[in-house]
Amino acid sequence: MQIRVGFELVYECPQPTPMILMLNIHFTRASDVVIADHVITRPATPITAYRDGFGNWCSRIVAPPGTMRISTNALVNDSGLPDAVEPKAPQHAVENLPAETLVYLLGSRYCETDRLSEMAWALFEKTPPGWARVQAICDFVHGHVRFGYQHARATKTSLEAYNERTGVCRDFTHLAITLCRCMNIRIGRVLIAQGRDAADVPLSHTFGPNELKGFKVWTDEVREQV
Repeated sequence: MQIRVGFELVYECPQPTPMILMLNIHFTRASDVVIADHVITRPATPITAYRDGFGNWCSRIVAPPGTMRISTNALVNDSGLPDAVEPKAPQHAVENLPAETLVYLLGSRYCETDRLSEMAWALFEKTPPGWARVQAICDFVHGHVRFGYQHARATKTSLEAYNERTGVCRDFTHLAITLCRCMNIRIGRVLIAQGRDAADVPLSHTFGPNELKGFKVWTDEVREQV
């Protein structure tokens, strides 16, 4: 199957504002891209690019004063299959993990493993290690946190999401990741970018005052082109 994927971000900037954008499809899906996900800016603005320390493709712009629209509209081949379920997936001991994965077990800006570790072990120590433990953590987070856009806050951490029991998609993710790290599990699902938390993989990072006026994302199945 083929999927049309795209977005449109609308910013209002009172002055020239440097931005870092992390909006391109991850390089691991490069062979699936049918129509490239070129980032388009209106008004047209020069774009430079680089790879960050995690290998993510980042774009740099300086948004002019006024309204800035940033968009793309790509086409991607996809199997259409649901995520694989591996109930017997094992959990490897920390000492056997590759060195490059260890950073994903450490605390980070939004994931305070040091403050949630005791609670995590109290809740999940008796669960079977491996897939079952990760599933138990995900089930707990979905039952503990109530979703609502009005609960979004750029500074909210996993501990705050746990205590407030409200949040948006990234708060669910941060809490689940934190609990998994507390249990010495590394999990990940690469879509656009990979990193430790939202500090490493924000959709955009701005260096100046701005207001996000619009945010649209679409993923639509389309008839395959012959």
